[in-house]
Amino acid sequence: MTRFSANLGFLWTELPFTQAIHAAKTAGFNAVECHWPFELPVEQIKTALNETGLKMLGLNTSRGKTGTGESGLSALPGREKDARAAIDRAIAFALQIGAENIHIMAGNSSGETAQNTFISNLRYACEKCASNGLTLLIEPLNRHDAPQYFLKTTSQAVQIIETVGATNLKLMFDCYHVQISEGDLTRRLTSLLPVIGHIQFASVPDRGPPGHGEVNYAHIFNTIDKLGYTRPLGAEYRPGGPTDLTLGWMRRLT
Repeated sequence: MTRFSANLGFLWTELPFTQAIHAAKTAGFNAVECHWPFELPVEQIKTALNETGLKMLGLNTSRGKTGTGESGLSALPGREKDARAAIDRAIAFALQIGAENIHIMAGNSSGETAQNTFISNLRYACEKCASNGLTLLIEPLNRHDAPQYFLKTTSQAVQIIETVGATNLKLMFDCYHVQISEGDLTRRLTSLLPVIGHIQFASVPDRGPPGHGEVNYAHIFNTIDKLGYTRPLGAEYRPGGPTDLTLGWMRRLT
């Protein structure tokens, strides 16, 4: 049976974070995830998770200097100190709130030096997490939403995962990004399943709730179930209004 995680970076953003956790539970989600919670009160988050029984699936490393357009640090040559500080901070926060995954954001860069920098920082992160149970994720972003982002395709991500060679480094397979960049979701999910650590979804091309657009999510969710993937799928879509009014897909598509 398909299970879902509410990405609180997009859903219920009109509510305080801890109230959003409770809203996700009330709506029938099985878990939650977030983007950059580092300024939020840890104890209140832990209390909300305990009260609802929801697991925090994951969070992202820092984007860096957002005012200058940065979108991650780990593939930026010359920024290794900042990248590793961001990794350390994310690990510490994840362990405090009991999160399972950390998305290591690559940033806007390109070329061999950037790739070597990314691999070095990923190895650092993997070694730091070797004994704490955290899984590290890398995610390709599509060329329209993030034209300068280092990680662009699943094949590029898989090559990097194989080069790093750590069992705690996996692929974040966001159906929205992969459909725009590469398509062929059913075959890609099937072939990449061994390296997938988390799956996210949204409609294409508008990144709204599933149930419209060019992806048949009833088929995609059924495919994922048949593949034996049982972890919650991340609802990372833009609701375009009150989140509670967009949740009909949870009944229609499963």
